[in-house]
Amino acid sequence: MNLQQLEYIIAVDNYRHFLKASQACNVTQATLSMMIKKLEEELNEVIFDRSKQPVVPTVIGEKIIAQSRRIISEANYLKEMLQQEKSEISGTLKVGIIPTVAPYLLPLFLKKMGNLYPKLSLYVYEFTTDALVQKLKSGEIDVGILATPLNIKSIQETPLYYEKYFLYVNENEPQFDKEFVLPQQLDMNKLWLLEEGHCLRNQILNLCELKKQNHLQHALNYEAGSIETLINLVDNNYGVTIIPELAAKKLTEKQQQQIRYFKPPTPVREISLVTHHQYVKERLIRVLKDAILSSIPQEMQNNNEINILSI
Repeated sequence: MNLQQLEYIIAVDNYRHFLKASQACNVTQATLSMMIKKLEEELNEVIFDRSKQPVVPTVIGEKIIAQSRRIISEANYLKEMLQQEKSEISGTLKVGIIPTVAPYLLPLFLKKMGNLYPKLSLYVYEFTTDALVQKLKSGEIDVGILATPLNIKSIQETPLYYEKYFLYVNENEPQFDKEFVLPQQLDMNKLWLLEEGHCLRNQILNLCELKKQNHLQHALNYEAGSIETLINLVDNNYGVTIIPELAAKKLTEKQQQQIRYFKPPTPVREISLVTHHQYVKERLIRVLKDAILSSIPQEMQNNNEINILSI
């Protein structure tokens, strides 16, 4: 038995597919299958039921995989401890980030991290919240950046900043002539939303109490995949959308004139670093946190006297 074999069975459990697991481990399917078979022979137990598609662990296989995850976690902790003793920032950090944060936050700190820590390999992936949490639990990523609170026992949350929401308005809409707007004053049939799966969509539904309203129908039914698409829809068609603060900072001077504010208390979303409770790369994650906080305006790091929306 060796650590590589344990990593292979964890990969198969993550992907529930031998070929996909072998590709993730950068080995051939034949090599991965042979190594797992040898482990099963050594333990005299069948770890995976190969007769089912997707492949699933056996009852004893689930226990073996769970223990393997603990062993690999401890091995990674040992490596991390030794790196800390060397007083250098190096290694690999896999970061998941939600799509409504990625385009606006990443450009602020990625270059800085690359310059400060040239020996650190940073891998960044975009996932929706549900997918990111699953990747975190399975160990496929080390840390996530997303909107909180999640209220998941196995996930630790470290708030980074608080991002205000703004209304983005077509110049022909009634709200264009107002400086401040109440969510209840919005025409929900003219509100452009992100597609299902984005936590930003859920927050906006809660803010506008849209779930309580019936007979909501756009003449054109379209749910966008990005904030940029929402802004373009407002610019070139009609209606309004709701955008977070960092997205608003990216608007052109002309587009800035289409921003309207919500009446206090100002709605915001909390953006946090999230880790699984068994995470080991504490030093690397602290470096990531420091780089983000040094790139964010100071006023966004304080939630005093602002209303934090729950997801």
